[in-house]
Amino acid sequence: MYSVSSYGRMIADSVRMDAYTQALRRVIEPNSIVLDIGTGTGIFAMLACQFGARRVYAVEPDDAIQVAREAAAANGYSERIEFIQSSSTEVTLSERADVIISDLRGILPLFQHHISSIADARQRLLAPGGKLIPHRDTLWAAVVETPDLYRQHIAYSDDNNYGLDMEAGQRIAANTWHKGRVTPEQLLVEPQCWGTLAYSEVENPNISAELKWTVARAGTAHGISAWFDTVLVEGVGFSNAPGMPELIYGNAFFPWLKPVKLADGDTVSVALHANLVGEDYIWRWETRVEEQGDSSRIKADFKQSTFYGVPLSPARLRKQSTTHVPTLNESGQIDRFILSLMNGDNSVGEIARALSERFPHKFIGWPEALNRVSELSKNYSR
Repeated sequence: MYSVSSYGRMIADSVRMDAYTQALRRVIEPNSIVLDIGTGTGIFAMLACQFGARRVYAVEPDDAIQVAREAAAANGYSERIEFIQSSSTEVTLSERADVIISDLRGILPLFQHHISSIADARQRLLAPGGKLIPHRDTLWAAVVETPDLYRQHIAYSDDNNYGLDMEAGQRIAANTWHKGRVTPEQLLVEPQCWGTLAYSEVENPNISAELKWTVARAGTAHGISAWFDTVLVEGVGFSNAPGMPELIYGNAFFPWLKPVKLADGDTVSVALHANLVGEDYIWRWETRVEEQGDSSRIKADFKQSTFYGVPLSPARLRKQSTTHVPTLNESGQIDRFILSLMNGDNSVGEIARALSERFPHKFIGWPEALNRVSELSKNYSR
């Protein structure tokens, strides 16, 4: 979830905001019904009202929605905006929307359940002939020479002055992608498109692409940079490509295991895969560098994945094994006790008092127990 400060930085991104504002102005008509998915602090919902929307449904699961409610009241739009604190996939509306607007991206549009949320909203909540903002995102990638960015995120083991082998940390860091801005001068090849998300038809949240370049400028390559261009409505959009005005999103940097010296005529092949698993994506980037395109002269053959970028202890892995027979630890017993009392008969305060009496060695007093109960109540109660 974003913080309120993060939403403020998004609003301060004038390139992004100007484009979204222009897109809304183009599609909203006096009788429009608008659905704002991920409304955050409510800026798009209020702009929709400003441009004449008859009704706006503003959906946001985070508590930032309270800021949106207060902002709508302060600007005189409370009567036209219905705020719904929920995920869009759990929402039903009494009428379908003429316009659905969202910005659910992270650094790249392949972010958590962005695509599945848009596909669901398009099918269930958008009126026939309705408009989706954004309309299309195009993904780009290029091989980059960026020693400072690589050193910042990856090469700490090469720089340590203590005579210690930190390869274990290096390996994990090199299987993690990062936010990092690059310049056109750092591109060693021409950018290639590796995916297009047409939101009017996209269903599959996963993307796989195979890219191949012939190096046009010698240099030391440190990995792959990726970014996106967006079309919000036809004729209106923005890009966070190298050389364009810097946006809140930044660029994605997929490091290589080691820097590789490239010469004119070398070939670089990259298989890039993004697969939604659970709540977020697992990324794989597999790189092969051939000297002068000769398959018998391999400069690099890297197989990397964010699956390998998470440190897991043997004890944690054992608990996730299909053969493990779990029993509740004390923390689990506490949560089970709390949930058993959420039966419609007890208040949060009453449950907290019962909790502090049942587990006196875990809670110094009632306020500490209240915090634990309140957290579970926030997540699981109606």
